[in-house]
Amino acid sequence: MKREQPTALLMVIDAMGLSTLEYLLSRYKGKVSLPNLCRLGLGELLSPESKARLGGRFDGKSYAAAVSQVSATADSLVGHREMMGVTDKRTYDLFEKGFSREYIAELEKRIGRKTFFNKMAGGMEAIELNAAEHERTGKPIVYASKCDPLIQLAMNEDVIPVAEQHRIADTAFALGMEMGIPITRAIARSYVKNAAGEIIRTSNRHDAVLPIEQDTLVDILRDASVWTVAVGKTSDLVNTAYHAKIKLNREIYIDPALGLRFVHPKKKDTNPFSIQGTINALEAAHAVYRPKGTFIFTNLVDTDSVYGHTRDIEGGLRSLEEIDRCMPLLEKNLADGDLLCVTADHGMLHREDYGYHNNEPLPCLAMRKGRGADLGGLKTGRMPGLLDIGNLVAQYFGVQPAYAKIAKK
Repeated sequence: MKREQPTALLMVIDAMGLSTLEYLLSRYKGKVSLPNLCRLGLGELLSPESKARLGGRFDGKSYAAAVSQVSATADSLVGHREMMGVTDKRTYDLFEKGFSREYIAELEKRIGRKTFFNKMAGGMEAIELNAAEHERTGKPIVYASKCDPLIQLAMNEDVIPVAEQHRIADTAFALGMEMGIPITRAIARSYVKNAAGEIIRTSNRHDAVLPIEQDTLVDILRDASVWTVAVGKTSDLVNTAYHAKIKLNREIYIDPALGLRFVHPKKKDTNPFSIQGTINALEAAHAVYRPKGTFIFTNLVDTDSVYGHTRDIEGGLRSLEEIDRCMPLLEKNLADGDLLCVTADHGMLHREDYGYHNNEPLPCLAMRKGRGADLGGLKTGRMPGLLDIGNLVAQYFGVQPAYAKIAKK
């Protein structure tokens, strides 16, 4: 039975800033169709040339604006936290030469395993170069990210169990904090090999992250008895307590009736799992008794991890098209008055060697089902950057005064 309980979905299309989208369109000559995102106003935020490529029309019933984050560093963790009311004025440097001998030696002592590689590299590059030795020796592959201030440890799930991988990442992060190494995260990059021997990174990755030193919008909503749900990696980035975390990673959990599709020819993308998880959360939001409503925080990562850093222009656009195709499935599960917000956490600058996170204008698309562009009275443009997205959600659930206090810290 569908209940009339307020529900808000905040969906982050990872690394899909406006400059990034215009770049992809300028480098790809094929047809691109984003009718549903255009209906929500995405085309209104682009140049006339880019808008004309997308094959859709704004219906005038939603809110669309370009926002620029107020935090200093373009990073997934920083962007998601800003949406939840936490700004970070610190800047972080990359580890171009890897990590110190002292740090690595102590890390190996604490995890009881030797490590190797310890260079800056892209994720798939590091794994592909070193998978054979890792699988022969059981040594985690240590590498520094080319775009974020963090340490990554790649491990095959058949060599090192997932639970141990998570403990290794937690240990790496705790040691970094203890030694004063300015990292924002330590990531266990879980992967498997399929029957053809191809490397597939899985959603069993684990992020040990900087503690949040204040309340977030998630905390405020939870304290107000709003049910909070994280889908995908949002709970790793805004690492506070949620009522539920959804991380699907097996195809059997995808409902065939929905027609969700993998874009990557070898099914390396994970967005179908997160879209299925979001639909599950939306259905539960109206079927289960939650008198104060439900907030769903979803990340769709493939436009970053699968297609962004690899500079796969066509793949990135096809992934975005598939998200667009699934929008009606999500909207179908919204009840009258429910709120939908679509945004990005940062952009992706394509250079010759890699795709790097970029600080650029980001889309803020918002609609309330059955309402007009005024979002049923919600006030827009009242806070800078991504803070304004959190402010919309806070208003919707009636906790704006509490959110305003944390957003000013």
